[in-house]
Amino acid sequence: MGTLSDRSLVEIRRDLHAHPEVGWTEYRTTALVAEALADLGFTLHLGEAALDPADRMGVPPDGTLASARARAEDEGAPADYVDRLDETTGLVATRTFGDAGTTVGLRVDMDALEREEDADPDHPPYRDGYHSRHPNEMHACGHDGHVAIGIGVARALTATSTFDGTLKLFVQPAEEGCRGGLAMSRSGHLDDVDHLLAVHLGLGYGTGTVVAGFDRPYANAKLDVTFEGEAAHAGVAPDAGRNALQAAATAITNLYSLPRDADGLTRVNVGQVHAPNAQNVIAEEASLRLEVRGEGERINERLLDRARTTVAAAASMHDVGHREALYGKATTFEADAPMIDAVATTAEAVDEVTRVVRRARIPASEDAAYLVRRVQERGGTATYVGIGSEIPAGHHESRFDIDEDALAIGVDVLVGAIRQLSAAG
Repeated sequence: MGTLSDRSLVEIRRDLHAHPEVGWTEYRTTALVAEALADLGFTLHLGEAALDPADRMGVPPDGTLASARARAEDEGAPADYVDRLDETTGLVATRTFGDAGTTVGLRVDMDALEREEDADPDHPPYRDGYHSRHPNEMHACGHDGHVAIGIGVARALTATSTFDGTLKLFVQPAEEGCRGGLAMSRSGHLDDVDHLLAVHLGLGYGTGTVVAGFDRPYANAKLDVTFEGEAAHAGVAPDAGRNALQAAATAITNLYSLPRDADGLTRVNVGQVHAPNAQNVIAEEASLRLEVRGEGERINERLLDRARTTVAAAASMHDVGHREALYGKATTFEADAPMIDAVATTAEAVDEVTRVVRRARIPASEDAAYLVRRVQERGGTATYVGIGSEIPAGHHESRFDIDEDALAIGVDVLVGAIRQLSAAG
């Protein structure tokens, strides 16, 4: 284990794949990346200096964070960088090359998913020895590769003198669940960014294809709801209880019955339900996690309002209390045409790129949208770049893996785009 500075991009990606960390627990990843970028001469803004901690969403309990910090140090994270993080993960690293010139931002995400990796011996990470060492944690979306690409871009720009300007590398925590983008967007570090690039591997495109402008993701909101009733013996005194689980079940049925929106597509899903009660007890507590998505921000807000009304009505119907908390949220955006032009022109000159798609819709939600919107609102331009990668299973599946040849393609495309943007001013 140890430093990433002397490792290839494939080795970096495999190290991170073997040590996945879910949202807000990415202590090892943040510390190792910080160390590698410090070795390249970058100025570091770590933890609370990288984002607004008040805007974090879906933060795990303190005990979970403490355990993750201890595990990170046990697994080779440099203690001095972990100490600088305190309790908050995240990193913004900056370096000016040559003349001050243009400021270009590159956003990569670094968190893993809460799921078990497939243990089939033919699954490449198991076959080649870089499978997840952590139960129920897995890099099943390519974020390990995104981090490797970010380090590769920093290395390439450091090794040459063909870029005049400032690079800001945003290493974002907690993308899964859309929990970290808003906090990073409000850090102040984006306020002087002239051009922002975000990057993702795969997303339905094979190795050799580059999407210059992924955009129009669904706006999204995720809500944690707890219903609070009163326990009673289900056989002796069923009328004495107030059934929180029944309220939850009513809410679930009615959430899926919400009407569609005439102005655009919508999605509703309840992904988790918990009721820690015995079968012969009227449930005094039940919780669920739901999400809504909308084709536009206004559509999503209307759907979120309806979902909250539905939850409150279910609680009232069954005479129970309820409380709710926003677990995650994302907005939407459109990529800027000049950014698409810059990426497409660069990609066409990369030998390993066989196809360039100028614009395509992101088929899900993405909290990089908050960073993109922040730059655009302050007069800058932005795009979300797709680097194609063959994958043996879909994103978020237990057999997910990437084609590691895509890492070098991603670096070449992004470095070329950054140089072109700096030349254009």
